[in-house]
Amino acid sequence: MERALLLEPVSKLLGEGDSPILLRGLRKIGTVPAFLKPVLCLCVLLAAASAVRAEDPQPQEATAAQAEFFERQVRPILAESCFSCHGQKKQHSGLRLDSRSGLLAGGENGPVVDLKNPGESRMLRAIGYDDAELQMPPDPPGKLPEPAIATLRRWIEQGAPWPEETLASRSAQQRAWKSHWAFAPVRRPSVPQVRRADWPRSPIDRFVLARLEAEGMSPGEPADRATLIRRATYDLIGLPPREEEVAAFVSDPAPDAFDRVVDRLLDSPHYGQRWGRYWLDVARYADTKGYVRLQEERRFHYAYTYRDYVVRAFNQDLPYDRFLVEQLAADQLPLGDDQQALAALGFLTLGRQFTSNPHDIIDDRIDVVTRGLLGLTVTCARCHDHKYDPIPTADYYSLYGVFASSEESIVPPLIGKPPGDPASQAFQQEFETRQRSLDEYEQQQYAILLDTFRARSVDYLVKAIEGREPPQQPLPMGHDALRQWIVERWIDAIERTDERHPVFGPWHAFSALKPGEFEAGASAILAKWTAPVGDAQPVQINAAIKNRLIAHPPKSMAEVARAYGELFAQVHERWRTLTASTTAAAGSALARLPEESEEALRRVLYAPDGPVAVSRQEALAQYLYDAPINDEVMKRRNAVNQHLANTAQAPPRAHTLVEHPLPYDPRIFLRGNPTRPGNRVPRQFLQALSGEHRQPFVVGSGRLELAQAVASRDNPLTARVLVNRVWGYHFGAGLVRTPSNFGLRGQPPTHPELLDYLAARFMDEGWSIKKLHRWIMLSGTYQQSSRDRADQQVRDPENRLLWKMNRRRLDFEALRDSLLMAAGRLDLSLGGPSIDLTLPTANRRTIYGLIDRQGLPGMLPTFDFASPDTHSPERYTTTVPQQALFLMNGPLAAEWTRSFVQRADVKDLADPPQRVARMVAIAWGRSPTQREKQWALEFIERDRATNPGGDTLDAWEAFAQTLLLANEFSYVD
Repeated sequence: MERALLLEPVSKLLGEGDSPILLRGLRKIGTVPAFLKPVLCLCVLLAAASAVRAEDPQPQEATAAQAEFFERQVRPILAESCFSCHGQKKQHSGLRLDSRSGLLAGGENGPVVDLKNPGESRMLRAIGYDDAELQMPPDPPGKLPEPAIATLRRWIEQGAPWPEETLASRSAQQRAWKSHWAFAPVRRPSVPQVRRADWPRSPIDRFVLARLEAEGMSPGEPADRATLIRRATYDLIGLPPREEEVAAFVSDPAPDAFDRVVDRLLDSPHYGQRWGRYWLDVARYADTKGYVRLQEERRFHYAYTYRDYVVRAFNQDLPYDRFLVEQLAADQLPLGDDQQALAALGFLTLGRQFTSNPHDIIDDRIDVVTRGLLGLTVTCARCHDHKYDPIPTADYYSLYGVFASSEESIVPPLIGKPPGDPASQAFQQEFETRQRSLDEYEQQQYAILLDTFRARSVDYLVKAIEGREPPQQPLPMGHDALRQWIVERWIDAIERTDERHPVFGPWHAFSALKPGEFEAGASAILAKWTAPVGDAQPVQINAAIKNRLIAHPPKSMAEVARAYGELFAQVHERWRTLTASTTAAAGSALARLPEESEEALRRVLYAPDGPVAVSRQEALAQYLYDAPINDEVMKRRNAVNQHLANTAQAPPRAHTLVEHPLPYDPRIFLRGNPTRPGNRVPRQFLQALSGEHRQPFVVGSGRLELAQAVASRDNPLTARVLVNRVWGYHFGAGLVRTPSNFGLRGQPPTHPELLDYLAARFMDEGWSIKKLHRWIMLSGTYQQSSRDRADQQVRDPENRLLWKMNRRRLDFEALRDSLLMAAGRLDLSLGGPSIDLTLPTANRRTIYGLIDRQGLPGMLPTFDFASPDTHSPERYTTTVPQQALFLMNGPLAAEWTRSFVQRADVKDLADPPQRVARMVAIAWGRSPTQREKQWALEFIERDRATNPGGDTLDAWEAFAQTLLLANEFSYVD
């Protein structure tokens, strides 16, 4: 009977079907003690339900997050490594992997994925090389990198979600975007009329109330004053209000009392500390680079100057459009004597460095700009046209070209004036000594490097005819090894020309010949060159190339390459001799070789966009130096950086970008593969936001023009995205609940007219974020109580219609800062280098904590801190045991609790009731009720009686910890 009662709910949930897991579990239940049977029954139920889900070969449509994960990370791996043998054209072993149906169908040897036991999937065994007879991809190219294997494993464990599409659905999506709300121009709508005209305090309230009335609902009652000032203070400065501030506001009868509270908080220097941290989430701020190359410095020593810039910009209410332009192109603005705005470029430069992989670094910069500022997932178009939004691959590579046309400065430039005291002067002298040592050595080796590349033109051109190779992580090489990166540059230089080019025209003509017909074809080409010239003049061919090939007719393309290479090497040697012996020639931009044909070859070899036009930064990033030289350059660079970082006298500097003298001319990488360049595209803004008649960027890299396009009044996304972010931090959820995805896969706004009203007003009134705060916070919608009402809860359980204020838990920064404030230890000073938050002596606000991408302190992710690895759309809230354990048992929490009790205004109170009242006022911002005071005194006496030895915390410390653990401390109503 007992077993039947326990299992009846299981049978009802699972129906008549049997599950092997369920049957095994049922047999076990009868063999365990009675008190364990309910627990085991629950475990059996969960396991069985999981098994039922695993049997489903086609899960529900992929979520937006799964679709983005697939398109950005999974599909590129499959396209690069699998589709050539298991795609539309070829299906080795009958296996096709370019659709989910093909994946599940498997091949001649059976299924390749096992959704019931994902870890046993043949596909995972194959890519992991776990079976000597089943290794995919085969060698070459060989085993996938571990990160790629981990990505595919995670995908299969998710159930291999694959956002399928048909031509019809694709066509419908292409039509849909033109009417999509986010791409429509921002227009200020008229404020709606409402029936309950006495409730609205502002136009915001009319938009909210109109929606509520349409659903037969009503807004909530106003919050009490103590709750309201606590809410506003945490919202704007991230700290609790002082007891006297609460008392003053509660007793102030003036109708503008709350207006003055908001103004006071907006004028506080701590406002920038609070809202600057929110922006750092958007900017994926960190003080370290993530994984770096061997010997490379892993710290961004001056990351803090970007953080301080952001805090200062919010405090000064820098117009948002100017704020954006500075973060994308401050180096191209007329800054005058005050160079502090250069630190704004940390928005671009402080991302992950991906072990110096330039393609991933640029992808990250495109992502933080487009998702962070525009709410568009543009990086999904890295390998193919975006599956949902109007973003072709060409637009992705237009932006790629913008960011590829700049590089980080070798030594961060000064943005502050160094002091003139003796210690600072000594510091500056040592810096100049180290910098001079680096510059002299690196410049010498850099000149030798370029000389070697030009002298070895034969080797590089012969290698170039073999074509491109798959990209690999570069490593330091020996003296004689060819650099594949230079080979690719030669290929690029040749591909930029055609058969009409005087120098490379013959190359194109010979390369078009088939190997078996090469000699005959070459003879025909040479015969045309030597035939009498008729009325139609042939293309003018460089005389040196023409004479060399006629004198030595090539029998293969390799001989053509050698002929070119020898000519380039000879020209290089003559130019080197000329410039070494003629000072005027060396210093004159008009210097040239005597022979016109040789001068034309020299111009190709020495062109700013030529095959060996390598910057000093690229030479190091691509490991172009020999291994010993690479190590010595890194050693000297590190000596400079270590001096700058470890000396207290170091003036502030900024991690900035430097424009390339010649902007990068972008090409589409087919399927995202840099070794498969496709059509050229201009550097320009997204077509969906700038129209069909957009013009290419013409000023340098185009970063300034890009910044101006992003911050334009005509851009329909920028203001909407920012307004939505600010609203989301005030209410716990945005009007658009996918704050970094306003595309077709994002959620529509709950109040579209309100979003446009705020966005239009925001732009019309100077892009002021502080004004935006005031509009929101002075509304009746914001000032509502958070109290639940059963009738409204049933109709709108997620509070999308804003019938109350959302109760919110403090984020980690506000929680830690509040704990330090209660302990009497909080340092409220502004700016300066980052500190280690794990140290007991770390008393500064949490925004000044050192953020280490590879070693993030465990307490940060425990409390849902934003990941610094990539742009964070919002803070997510979880409830896990580690949070309570940290506050109950963590050494830092214990230290803060002891400090709370040791405060002079607590410890010096000998009367227990007075001490209780003071501690409650510090922790909760109010006086205790009579019942709370009685409970507290009973708790202290009982704790003293049961713990006379005081093993850990004494009675008052235990009481202090109880106050700090309470929901009233860690939640805002």
